[in-house]
Amino acid sequence: MGIFSRLSDVINSNIHAMLDKAEDPEKMVRLIIQEMEDTLVEVRSTSVRTIARKKELQRLLNQLQAETADWAAKAELALSKDREDLARGALAAKNRALEQFSMYEKELFHVVDEIGKLDEDTGKLKAKLADARQRQKVIVLRSQSLTSRLRVKSTIHDTKMADAMLKMEQYEGKIDRMEAELEAYDLGTRSLSDEFAQLAANEKVEDELSQLRAKLGKTAPASEPSKQ
Repeated sequence: MGIFSRLSDVINSNIHAMLDKAEDPEKMVRLIIQEMEDTLVEVRSTSVRTIARKKELQRLLNQLQAETADWAAKAELALSKDREDLARGALAAKNRALEQFSMYEKELFHVVDEIGKLDEDTGKLKAKLADARQRQKVIVLRSQSLTSRLRVKSTIHDTKMADAMLKMEQYEGKIDRMEAELEAYDLGTRSLSDEFAQLAANEKVEDELSQLRAKLGKTAPASEPSKQ
């Protein structure tokens, strides 16, 4: 396949359509990028050779132009010396140089045109490559995100995980029952310190109640024994 036909195929390829049809878009975009990079290397190599040929043709044209002028001068000199034979030979050489000049000039025209097309197509290929690389980043990120989400979903819906959660709940219930059983042992039992603390609290309340009655001019109810 010629470099221009290959370059044209790569540039005109519809990356989006190719990815839509691909079973593995991530793998497909890697292949596309690799193809573009390989093509770009070949295009650059072709461009180097083409530009080198352009410089060579320009040098040859300059040489032929000088050679043509030299043969014209020699023909004039020979004729001035009445050497028509030499003049004819010089003019024939001049015409051969002109023919070569014309041939190289046409080739140079095509080479310059080819370089222009290579430059334009290289720009298109670079843009296409940049687009493919951007798509690759998006595909990789989406793929990683989907993989993570699938892992989370599978973990949530995993029967082993559900069994583990159930066992944890059962274990927590068991701990609750053990704590309740421990607290039940303390029901109905009060320590000596607790009894004295309750007496002190009751006495304080009674003192405050007596003070409040005295302030308001109230007497204790008949059924309540007066505090000595």
